[in-house]
Amino acid sequence: MARKDFYYDPNAPKPNSIVPAASAIVVNQEGAILLHKRLDNQLWSLLGGAMELGESIEETIIREVKEESGLDVQMTRCIGIYTDPNHIIAYTDGEVRQQFSICFACMIIRGELTVSSESIQLRFFTQEELDEIDMHPAQRKRIKDYFAQAEKTFIR
Repeated sequence: MARKDFYYDPNAPKPNSIVPAASAIVVNQEGAILLHKRLDNQLWSLLGGAMELGESIEETIIREVKEESGLDVQMTRCIGIYTDPNHIIAYTDGEVRQQFSICFACMIIRGELTVSSESIQLRFFTQEELDEIDMHPAQRKRIKDYFAQAEKTFIR
């Protein structure tokens, strides 16, 4: 299913759903961040996805990272809660979502990188390399918040 992100776009369609979701800032031992290049919009993105009935948000992020990368992770802290009503995601099936995502920092426990059916590529990026890649502004905001190393969770 293809998607289109609208960000502060006055022509964005009206949302018809809000789905709790989680994203992960997965770092390796060198501090580089794992991203996947999404099949649906061709942009580099943090790993993550929608919460399913019967699971906690912790279970959501652990499952999503495993599905999208082959890695088992442990959450280390909450980076932020992102609920910007000006970030709208329209899907080809007619769903139009308002963003609602909780972002967590995660450390790798085990596993081998495996590209999922949702991705074209997986890669670790250094902080400097992140400026050079094609990524949605909402993803950049989460990564910027991660590097801020704030004691308090960002609520945006």
